[in-house]
Amino acid sequence: MAKIVQTTARAFAAYGIEPVARLLLRIGVTPNAVTVAGTVGVLIGAYFGALGHLLAGTVIVTACALTDALDGTMARMRGGSGKFGALLDSSMDRLADGAVFSATVYYLATEGNPYGGVVAALISLVAGQVVSYVKARAQSLGLNADVGIAERLERLLIVGVGGLLGAAGFTWGLPAALWILAVLSLVTVLQRLISAARSDVKAPAA
Repeated sequence: MAKIVQTTARAFAAYGIEPVARLLLRIGVTPNAVTVAGTVGVLIGAYFGALGHLLAGTVIVTACALTDALDGTMARMRGGSGKFGALLDSSMDRLADGAVFSATVYYLATEGNPYGGVVAALISLVAGQVVSYVKARAQSLGLNADVGIAERLERLLIVGVGGLLGAAGFTWGLPAALWILAVLSLVTVLQRLISAARSDVKAPAA
């Protein structure tokens, strides 16, 4: 699933995002500014979702989440974002993810926690943070953990589908999406740990 989504995303970037990225760079907008603006947009969308406006919240979050591809494309066009740009991007991603799932927990709690959705949302939140941490920590140790069935884009898409189902009146839609996401996120953590373990080849003793 991750490969299919990533391939589609690359095609979308080539035909939809790159012209926008060129325009923004031409008028002086930096990738870091796009990163921060996208995160602010996600926070606004999460706020609408928490209040029960699932359609508006889902549309805003999804639209602003696309800036994750936009700022990366802009950085590549400029020849790289630098270490601070990478740090800022990762930090804003964690903030945005936390806002989305916190808003989801709040909304489901006010709705009476249908189908145990709050538990699924909390599992998804924690597991999603661990997914990102394992990859970052593995890279800092020289290990390879760049695998997984549910990376950030897939996680946001699954939540988005659940939000749209909820907005359409299917009360089971959002909890069902969250339970699927919770399982896939835990599987992804396991996949990355296994990949890191396999890449941990010790140098032979002298």
